[in-house]
Amino acid sequence: MPFEIVDVKMEHINGIEAIERQCFSLPWSRQALISQLPDSMHVFIAAVNEQDAVLGYVGMMYVLDEGYISNVAVSPSCRRQGIADALIDTLVCKAEEKQLSFVTLEVRESNTAAISLYKKHGFTEVGLRKNYYEKPTENAILMTRFLK
Repeated sequence: MPFEIVDVKMEHINGIEAIERQCFSLPWSRQALISQLPDSMHVFIAAVNEQDAVLGYVGMMYVLDEGYISNVAVSPSCRRQGIADALIDTLVCKAEEKQLSFVTLEVRESNTAAISLYKKHGFTEVGLRKNYYEKPTENAILMTRFLK
């Protein structure tokens, strides 16, 4: 499936909202997603097909030299096609361009597929947040990739 990685624009928000609802028990609101649009504090990128439909996305807020990844999601019908790999690779490149020291994220303890994906991209487990997630209540593993 051909796709390209682009900066998220307002016209991508509907597609991102749909993926949020499919992938997360507590999806972000439309306004929260809009607040992540690329600016001087946010990187928000999406994988889109030839019709500009969103297949997956990742967002990151950065402060000084620290990057905090918000959500990483790929439409369930588009998984296992390299989309998440491309999104994470692109995000890490953008973090390096911004001379960030690290990028970090939380992942559900039971999400072994995501944990494996992040490890493949150089993230290491650095901590645990007890009862971080709701619906269901679950611990989060804190994973970080150090860049410098």
